[in-house]
Amino acid sequence: MIYGIHAVTEAIRAGKEIDKLFLQEGLKSDLSADLRKLTKENNILYVMVPGAKLDRIASGKNHQGCVAFISSVSYFKIEDLLPTIFEAGRIPLLLILDRITDVRNFGAIARSAECAGVDAIIIPTRGSAQVGADAVKTSAGALHSIPVCREDNLKDTIDFLKESGLRIASCTEKGSTPHHSTDLTGPLAIIMGSEEDGISPEYLKRSDVKILIPMRGKISSLNVSVATGIILFEVLRQREISED
Repeated sequence: MIYGIHAVTEAIRAGKEIDKLFLQEGLKSDLSADLRKLTKENNILYVMVPGAKLDRIASGKNHQGCVAFISSVSYFKIEDLLPTIFEAGRIPLLLILDRITDVRNFGAIARSAECAGVDAIIIPTRGSAQVGADAVKTSAGALHSIPVCREDNLKDTIDFLKESGLRIASCTEKGSTPHHSTDLTGPLAIIMGSEEDGISPEYLKRSDVKILIPMRGKISSLNVSVATGIILFEVLRQREISED
C-alpha cells in the first residue's frame, strides 16, 4: 500500500502495476487533477470514496486523499500472449475467472492452474480479488510463474479467443454435459464463476459447451477452487491420453 498523491503519481510514472486506487470524494487540487489525468493516460481505474474510508485503509496516516495498492505481479494482455503460446507449439489452455473475489480462493486456483500447466489466467479489471501478497502466499508462489491477464471487457476477450480458434467451456451447475464426457483436448478456455452468482449470462451465451461436475451428495455445489482443480486435471488427463 502506498498513500499520498505525490507517492502514487511517482509510482504510476515508474511503471508500477496499480491493483486498486482510491481517491477521496470532493478532492480538488492541481496535484489531484494531474493524477487523474495520469490514470486516464495509463488506463488505471479508480474509485471515489469518503475520506473516512481512506482513514481506515491508511490506518490514520496522512494519505492526502489518495491510497493505492501496488500489484504483486505484472499483468499481461491476452492478445499479446496468445500468439506466443501458439508459436511455442503448445495447445493453449486458459482460465477465465468471472468475479472471483476471495483472495484465498484466487490463490488456490492459481496454484492448481500452475500445476496443471495452464498458460494464463484471465481476470476482469473490476470485480476480481486483489492480486497482493496474500494471494501470492496462498498460491505458494504460483502467481509469480503463471501469467495473469487483466482485461477491461471479458466479453470482448471471449470473442477474441473464439476468433483465435479456442473453444470456450463454462463450468456451471446449469451445464448438461459431465466434464469427463467432454472433449477438452483442443485449444481451450475454461470459465469459472463466482460462488455467489456463478458465471454471468453474457459469458454463458458465448460458451461453446457448458460442463458440470456430477455430484451425489446433498450439498449442490463445490468450492470454486476445488471445482477448478477437478476440471483442470481432467483436461490434463485427457491430453496425456491423446498424446499416447
